[in-house]
Parts: sequence; structure tokens; C-alpha cells
Amino acid sequence: MAIEAEGGEPYGSMMDRRSFLVLVVAGCADPAASLNPPLGLGPVTPTPQRPEPVVNLSPSGSATFDAWLRSFYVKAVRAGLPSDLLDRELAGLTPNDRISALDSRQPEFSRPVSAYINGVVTDDRIAIGRRRRDALPALAQIESRFGVPRDVLVAIWGLESGFGAILGDFDVVRSMATLAADGRRREFAEDQLMAALKIIGSGEFPRSRLVGSWAGAMGQTQFIPTTFLATAIDGDGDGRRDLWGSSADALASAANLLAKAGWRRGESWHREVVAPPGFDYALTEGPREIPSWWAERGVRAADGRPFSAADQQAPAELIAPSGAGGPLFLIFHNHFMIRRYNNSTAYALGVGLLAQRLGGEGQLVRNWPQETPLALTDRSDAQRALALLGFDPGTPDGIVGINTRKALRDYQVSRGLVADGYLSLEMVRRLRTEAASQP
Repeated sequence: MAIEAEGGEPYGSMMDRRSFLVLVVAGCADPAASLNPPLGLGPVTPTPQRPEPVVNLSPSGSATFDAWLRSFYVKAVRAGLPSDLLDRELAGLTPNDRISALDSRQPEFSRPVSAYINGVVTDDRIAIGRRRRDALPALAQIESRFGVPRDVLVAIWGLESGFGAILGDFDVVRSMATLAADGRRREFAEDQLMAALKIIGSGEFPRSRLVGSWAGAMGQTQFIPTTFLATAIDGDGDGRRDLWGSSADALASAANLLAKAGWRRGESWHREVVAPPGFDYALTEGPREIPSWWAERGVRAADGRPFSAADQQAPAELIAPSGAGGPLFLIFHNHFMIRRYNNSTAYALGVGLLAQRLGGEGQLVRNWPQETPLALTDRSDAQRALALLGFDPGTPDGIVGINTRKALRDYQVSRGLVADGYLSLEMVRRLRTEAASQP
């Protein structure tokens, strides 16, 4: 799973090329207990010490990486991983500079949601997805068992790996070790490395099969190792859960993940809607109410069709991902379940819209607007301006998330503007000008 889809410090000086040996005490009895036994109880037998984990690995050429690896080795032994497994799989391990570069890279320009969706929902992808879906009989049983529509699963399959065509070629063990040593996402990376080593140690798959993206996502539906252990299943009945070689296994595992997350059978994931003139866009990303509540405020299904019986009773949130000038959506519970796969509104919309097109639905009623990509300085300047003007967007990191959009909506309301929380280049310029005029 992408995770979804994001710098590193320079490595330390070259170490002495001789092998190093570190002995770490895993545990010991309290010395005071043996020297001063309680009266009347007689001598106290010392608690046996556990064997000391012995780290005997060759240096990698990076002092930072080697220090982390020694610490991780001891942690892994204490977590129950066998020393012989660690000795074999961590021997000769070195950091991958490509991983460090990818992890530290922040795009200079943000990709507008319209550009993302137009790149995801294409005629070619729809045609390929339908062919792959129709050629996989196991999908009917998977849908029946888990309640997740086959077109949603095929859409995820298409976005994650191009229907199994792009699996990545990074050694997951080395990738996770590199990310952990770099430190920015150490806890996450160490958890994934532990899980990958458990998969190898179980004999289910050798390390040579554990290849994936630079961030550790594996197989046709891109599961990170912890997710593989928790939710991967056998979908083709051969007794294995091969996310790399079996499309049925990959799709059944994706369905199992969504079902465990709380997918609701029969409910939609989103519905395109339209709002009346003068609508209060400050309601976007706000209340979750049933469609009739929204209808009282003039919000209607864009295609004019009624909501299903299940959706009529399902609370939904209104979003305007490209502002009041673009398509609007009511997003239901299952939209958020797709975001358990990749926590991105654009990703969940991409999956949902592609699934609808795979199922034969038409294009959106309202076209996406022409959006201008914002530079990192544009986004961070807007955040600093909002803070200066008394609207807290959080840390000015250039990431336009829910806190930034809320702060922007509050600012827009206070200035009598359409409060859609959409950060356009025009809005950036307005904020810069107003902030510059402050004493």
C-alpha cells in the first residue's frame, strides 16, 4: 500500500574495516536482592541471566548506520527473532543511498487534484481494468465473501501496481534498514523490518521474494510487511498467500484489509453533487449528515438520480477538492475505508471514480477546473501569512492539509469570501499582500 505516496543526514565517517563485536547485557538480577535477603526467608537464589545478544557484523562504511544496526539487532533478539536469522539476513547489510534520496525528496510543486484524477482515470486504464477483471473469475467469490465491490478492488490494483505490471525492485530488508537508520520514520521502518524478518524466518517466503517499492510496499496490491502478516490471505486456494505471483491472492488480501477496516456492504463511497447559488461552502469538510439534511440546504445528486436506500441513511461529508469552481462530492463511510489503504483524499477519489467508470458509469457532470500547481514557497508563505493574520494553520511545512484548509476557510469567512478552503495562486497572492501590510 502506498502510503500513500514522501532529508536525510550525511552518513558518518568510514569505520575501521575490522569486524566489530559488541556484547550487550540483556538482563540481570537485582544485586541488592541477593545481598540482603528478607528476614526469615533464607538465602535468595539469584535469577538466571539470559544469554547476552552478540552482535558480530561487518561494518558497512557508515558509522550512523552501524550504530543503528547494532541497536536494532539487540532489540530484534529481545523481540524473539532468532540470532541465526539475524546473522544471516543482516550480514553485509549496507544503506541504500537511493532510498535516502527518495525519502528526503519533497516535490517543489504540488500536483493539483484535477491533474492527479485525470492521470488516474484514463480510457486506457479503464479498458485494461475491465479486461483484467473479466479474466479473473475469483473476483466474484471475493466480492461475495468480503462485500467489497470487484470494481473497487480492480481500481486499487490498477493504481497500486498497474494491474500487477509494476511491483518494484527494492530489497525490502535493505530499504527498511536504510529508512530506520536515517531516523525520520524510525519506528515505522523498524516495525516493517521486524515483520519482513518474521516472514523470512517463518519460511513462507525467502528474502529474494520480498521486493517492492522503496518505501517497503510489496506485491500487486502493495502491502507493507506488517499488513502482509495481519491481512494477507490465500485467494486462489493453493495454500499460499503470494501477493507477487497471484492476482487472486493480492485482490482477496485487499478485500480482507478493507473488510477488517470496516467496509459497509451496499453503501457508496462517494457521490457527485451540486450546490445552489449562494451556498455556504464553509460546510465543506465539516458535518457528516444524511443526504436529506444536505438536500434541505440545496445539495443534490449531480446526475439527478435518487440515493440508494442504504445511502439515504448514511451520514456523508461534503468536500470541494478543487474549490467551489470544481466538482463537489458527498463522501460516505467507505471513502474513508479506501483511505485506510492510502490516507489521501485524492487517492480515495481516484479509486472511487475509476471503479465507477469500470462499472459503466459516465464521466463527472462538472468538469475539473484548470488548476495552477503551487510551489513549496507559495504554500508555506500562505501558511505563515494565515498565522500572522490570526488563523492557525499549524506548522508552515508547505503541506496543505486539513488544518491549513480550516484556517483558510476561517480567513475567507472573516473577509466575506467564498469559504471553500481552496488555496489557489490568487489566494496565495492575496494572503501575501495582506500579511505584508501588517505592522
